[in-house]
Amino acid sequence: MTLKRLVLFFVLTPIAVLLAVSALFGSWQEPQFQSRLELYQTNIALQAQAWQSEDSSDDNLQGIREAILGEQPLESATKQYQEARQSVQANLDKVNNKLTQLRSQTEITPIPPKPLPDVPPTTKTSKQGQQQLQQSLKQLQKLLAELDLRLGILQAQQGKTDTALKTWSELQQRSDINPEFGETADVLSGLWSNPPRLLQNSQERIQKNLEGWFRSTTLVQLYQLQQRQDALSALKATQQESAAQAVIKLAVIGTIPTLAALIGLILLIFLFAQLLLKGKASLLAQNADVPWSTPWDGETILQVFIVGFFFMGQIFVPLLLSLLPIPRPVGDVRLQAFYVLVSYFLVASGALLVLYFSLKRFFPLPEFWFRFHFQDKWFLWGLGGYCAALPIVVVVSLINQQLWQGQGGSNPLLQLALESQDGIALGIFFSTAAIAAPFFEEILFRGFLLPSLTRYLPVWGAILISSLLFAIAHLSLSEIIPLTALGIVLGVVYTRSRNLLAPMLLHSLWNSGTLLSLFVLGSN
Repeated sequence: MTLKRLVLFFVLTPIAVLLAVSALFGSWQEPQFQSRLELYQTNIALQAQAWQSEDSSDDNLQGIREAILGEQPLESATKQYQEARQSVQANLDKVNNKLTQLRSQTEITPIPPKPLPDVPPTTKTSKQGQQQLQQSLKQLQKLLAELDLRLGILQAQQGKTDTALKTWSELQQRSDINPEFGETADVLSGLWSNPPRLLQNSQERIQKNLEGWFRSTTLVQLYQLQQRQDALSALKATQQESAAQAVIKLAVIGTIPTLAALIGLILLIFLFAQLLLKGKASLLAQNADVPWSTPWDGETILQVFIVGFFFMGQIFVPLLLSLLPIPRPVGDVRLQAFYVLVSYFLVASGALLVLYFSLKRFFPLPEFWFRFHFQDKWFLWGLGGYCAALPIVVVVSLINQQLWQGQGGSNPLLQLALESQDGIALGIFFSTAAIAAPFFEEILFRGFLLPSLTRYLPVWGAILISSLLFAIAHLSLSEIIPLTALGIVLGVVYTRSRNLLAPMLLHSLWNSGTLLSLFVLGSN
C-alpha cells in the first residue's frame, strides 16, 4: 500500500469521521429551527384573525377567512404554544441533568497515589461541554420565559384570567429569568387583575418585550384602561392593516405549497399505477437498473469527499478565512450574507478542483458522466420531482419532529434568512441557497457520488447511500431523515433523466420555496 493510501485511509478518513460525528452530536444541544418556524406562522395567524372585510356579511369572504385561519385560531394557537412550552421544558430538564452529571464528574476527588497532569484532556473536554450546555441552558430559559408571557396573553383573551395570572406569577418566581421578563409579567398581571393595576413604564415594557399580535392585544388592554380613545382608534386601524397583510402572507405560504403538494400526490399515484401496469415500460423504471461505467475505485471516491469536500469545508477554508485580514460579520446582516456566500464559493471551488484533478487521468469519461443536456425533458423531471418531493418530505418531517422534540439543530442560514428583512442580504442568501448550492451539491452528490457507487451497488442502493451521505453532510441531526428523503427523490430524478439539470432545478426550487416562505414569515 502506498503512503498516499495509508494517509487517506488511516489518517484523514478517521479524522473526518470523528469530526463529523462530533459535529452531529454537538447539534443535538441546539434547538430545531422548525419549532421556531411554526411559532412564527402561529403568530401571523393570530394577527390575521383580527381581519374583517368591509362587507362583514359576505359569506364567501368569511369562508376564505375560516379556510386560512381555521374556526378557532386562539384555541389552536394556545395548543401550539403549550406544546412548544412542553418541548422546551423537557429539553431544559435534559440540559440541567447533563450539567449536573458533568459537574459531579469534575468535583474534587481524593489525591490519587500517582501525580496527574496539570490539565487532563478529560477535564478540558468536560469544561467545553459545560460551556456549550450553559449556553443552551440560557437560550432555553429565555425562550421559556417568552413562551410564558405569550401563553398568558392567549389564556387571558379566552377569558381564562386566573390561569393567565398563574402563568405570569410562576414566571416571576423563577430565579433564572431575565429581570426584563419578570417586569413585563408584572405589567401583564396588573393589566388583567381585578381591580387592574397600571404600573409605570407599562407601555415601554410592552413594546420592548412583546411583538405582533401579543403587543397590539396588550396595548389595547392598556389603552382601554387608560381611556385613551385616540391611541386606541389608531392602534385598531393599524391592527386591521396588519391583519389584512397577514391573511395575504398565510395565503402565499399555504396555498402555493399545498397546491404543489397536491399535484405531487396525484403525480406519485399516477407514476406508481403506471409502474404496476406497464412495468419496465413505465417512467419510474426508465434507467432504473442501468449502472454507470465507472473507471475509478473507492480510493478516488474517498479522496474527493474526504479531501475535497470535508477537509475543504471544515478545516482549510475556515482556517484561510481566519488568517485573512477581513472583519468578522457580527451584527451586520449584509456582511453575514456576503461572508456565507464567499465561504461557500471557496468550499465549492476547492472541492470541484479536487474532483477535477482526481478524475483528470480518466479523461475522456464514459457516456452519461456529468451530463448537461438542454434539449431534453429535464425541466419536466425537475418540476415534477419538486412536486413529488413535497408530500413525501412533509410527512417525513412531521414524523421527524416527534422524534427530536424540538432539538437536533438546523442550518444557521435559515435563521439568518428568517430574521433578515434587508433586500440586498436576502438577494445574497438567495444566490447562495438557490443557485450556488444546487449547482455544487448536485455535481458532487448526484453527478459524482451516486454514479460512482453503482460500481459496487445496484442503482437503488447507490441512491440510498448517496442520499444518506448528502443528509449527513449538512451536520444537523434533526435534518438527516428529511434530507435523506429529499436526496432519494433527487437521486431518482437523476438516475431516470440522466441529466444533471433535472436535480439542479428540483434542488433550486426546493431552496427557493424555503427562502420565500422564510421571507414572508420574517416580514411579520
